[in-house]
Amino acid sequence: MARTDPFDGLSEFLAIARCGSFRRAAAELGVTPGAVSQALQGLEARLGLPLFHRTTRSVALTEAGERLLGQIGQPAETITASLDDLVQLGVKPAGTLRLLVHRIALPHVLEPVLPGFRQAYPDVKVEITVDDTHAPIVAGGYDAGIRIGEYIDRDMLAVRVTPPFAWVVLGAPGYFERRGRPYLPEDIARHDCIRYRRPDVGDVYRWEFQRDGQALSIEPPGGVEVNDAGLLRALARQGMGLAYTSSLQAQAELAEGTLEPVLQAFAPARDSLFICFPRASRRQPKLRAFVAACLRATR
Repeated sequence: MARTDPFDGLSEFLAIARCGSFRRAAAELGVTPGAVSQALQGLEARLGLPLFHRTTRSVALTEAGERLLGQIGQPAETITASLDDLVQLGVKPAGTLRLLVHRIALPHVLEPVLPGFRQAYPDVKVEITVDDTHAPIVAGGYDAGIRIGEYIDRDMLAVRVTPPFAWVVLGAPGYFERRGRPYLPEDIARHDCIRYRRPDVGDVYRWEFQRDGQALSIEPPGGVEVNDAGLLRALARQGMGLAYTSSLQAQAELAEGTLEPVLQAFAPARDSLFICFPRASRRQPKLRAFVAACLRATR
């Protein structure tokens, strides 16, 4: 006597439970409603229990059906995801990759990565939106974003794509000759500061420090207020005041000596740029290829 396959009817059962309809389950599985009904009847016969209450207008799980769904629903999703991962390994990256990126990522991630990525994957079209606000990634229809770590939603997966960088207070040598250097965060109150107005919320960014393991934030005084990081550094280079920015953005000025750091002993924890994306997108070949390209560039 042939042995009955214990998995017979389970796909149909799960599809009916998911869709709430024999007809919709059949459409999802690509078979006829009669085939779905026959498979379910076979499963119920083997179990000796009905799994659904059926009427002409509705389908609902019985107590036995709810118990079965609770026991096999999550394992079935895990198996499906594992099979999808294997299938994706053989899929060539293609389609449109939509990225929402912070301006800081342009010279440090996109400019060095994108030419090689496009050469390697010509079938992937890349659409880039540059936005220094914290606009939603998923709701905006983007596949991924590139952001500073502290601005990434907790439910997103994140992969670091730059070395860690510091947050620093900078000033021009000429400014320090005229006004002296601050040695404590509180000394900021006696200096001219170039204030940065955050474009997403419209407030002035408070300068963040750390002392004895405790966070400290100070609203900088000053008569100049900007909402662009490039202009912030340009005005600081001209000696108009102190600026608070990242060492990543100020790499050139620090290397040239046109801006010098102060209060380094009170710098907050280092951060990095990350490519972030929803968990459901992690198996997309186009995204996986781009993440791999970013990782190669940071080695």
